[in-house]
Amino acid sequence: MNEILQFISLIPPVTRTYLGLCCFVTFLVQFDIITPFHIYFNWNLIVKEFQLWRLVSSFLYLGSSNISFIFNLIFSYRYSRMLEEDSFAFRTADFVFLYLYGAVFMIVCGIFTNTVFLGQAFTIMLVYIWGRRNPDVRLNFLGTLTFGASYLSYFLFFLSILMNQSVVGDILGISAGHIYYFLEDVYPREHNGQKILKTPSILKRIFDPAPLAEVPVDERAGGMAWGANGDVDER
Repeated sequence: MNEILQFISLIPPVTRTYLGLCCFVTFLVQFDIITPFHIYFNWNLIVKEFQLWRLVSSFLYLGSSNISFIFNLIFSYRYSRMLEEDSFAFRTADFVFLYLYGAVFMIVCGIFTNTVFLGQAFTIMLVYIWGRRNPDVRLNFLGTLTFGASYLSYFLFFLSILMNQSVVGDILGISAGHIYYFLEDVYPREHNGQKILKTPSILKRIFDPAPLAEVPVDERAGGMAWGANGDVDER
């Protein structure tokens, strides 16, 4: 048990929070405490019935079968963690902003595509961004196929086609990831560092507060200063 708790504690905070919520919601469905009908994305119910929780819950359900749940959980854990520990190291606010950007993008697109669960698309977005930022990493599939990390999201797209699954989530994830990568990495590089996507200052104040400046000794509150010979100097 201690090993499990230690493993969980080593997961960076944003990834740990997201995966914890995903496991919680998915287990509620698996044990019939709630049903997918209570949490799927439905814009009409959100607007007309004020079922606002669907804006969040539709991202947290990772699949109806054990295989799809484990697959989505592993990919979400792996690529969210690597992004948070590498590209977004010591930039928690920027990583939270990426999550918010992805959520808004998926919600807007979900209105027009009638996508009921958005978690898979969100995972594909993370995979795409990680792949574009790590193009030199080589991946191996079943010991037979080797390809660059930047092609992983496209590989998953074609895998969905071969398995006769919906590819809407893959397309949304790739689109969201590509737009973010362009605005965050490509555009500033070609325009002297000018950025379009800027993390709101409120997120920086919450998640990346500035360290407290050390007060010089002469400006600290007065007290009793003990001298080298045990003499007391009152300030």
